[in-house]
Amino acid sequence: MERKANPMDPLTETLRVLRPYPHLYAFYDGRVPGRRLLGPAPNWLDDGAFELGIATYAIVDGDEALVYDAHISLAHATRIREVLAAAGHTRLTLVISHWHEDHVAGNAVFADCPIIAHALTAERLEANKAAFAAAQPPIAPLVMPNRLFKDRLALKVGRIEVELHHADIHSLDGVVVFVPKDRLLLAGDTLEDPITYVAEPDRLAVHRAALTGLDALAPSRILPNHGALAMIETGGYETGLIQATRLYLDRLIGLAEAAADDPLWELPLQDFAADAFATGAITYFAPYEMVHRRNLKVIAAAR
Repeated sequence: MERKANPMDPLTETLRVLRPYPHLYAFYDGRVPGRRLLGPAPNWLDDGAFELGIATYAIVDGDEALVYDAHISLAHATRIREVLAAAGHTRLTLVISHWHEDHVAGNAVFADCPIIAHALTAERLEANKAAFAAAQPPIAPLVMPNRLFKDRLALKVGRIEVELHHADIHSLDGVVVFVPKDRLLLAGDTLEDPITYVAEPDRLAVHRAALTGLDALAPSRILPNHGALAMIETGGYETGLIQATRLYLDRLIGLAEAAADDPLWELPLQDFAADAFATGAITYFAPYEMVHRRNLKVIAAAR
């Protein structure tokens, strides 16, 4: 496992380069107690991705690499290319899991590569260019995908066959990567440990139904973008992560019928999602209390 960061890029000092499988890199940053990358002022990088922990991945074979998301900054994306190039992986393809900031912030570093995304991702990125440029930190320029698909796309990375699947979970444009030879699923934000971040509160039932598509792939291991470092480093989660996500969504969907003064609205995460935690597939992580409270707030506003 390589942990050395480029000293010229302070943003990547805590980036961990993991090798959960011989043909897979995981580039993990965040979940560092007391550390913020940009400082105390509110910003999407520290208050979301870095605090919760984020990994992006690269499937490699020969001189080829398929990079799954461009990470949270240009410095992170540059470090990814440096690590891969040093190992001889110089023919790169970038796959975007969905349109949110923490998955496309480093896109410009891959401007000379094929960049694959769902057609809906391209639409959302185009619609949000101005917002991303005004964000803190800004994402500008935002490099757009140059190859689009809709339902499923088969690719090869060297000799390794991979499949891209549309998964309408968390975000309507979600894309997961499946490696059939070892039944490995790179899940993006369709699954998180411990709970999903609600981005589309009016579409929770759609997201819950789409989990059956992940079940159908029958993965042996799952690597989400937001999860525990120890789980990612040692090969990922079992399929119980899908069931835990389903159980949490069930509780959220049930709030649509709950009165405004129902005690459910005030329960802390571990009590609210007790059934999900009982699966043993997820582990409590205190910063997700904030995610849970935010989830309840956006669901209440959407009722």
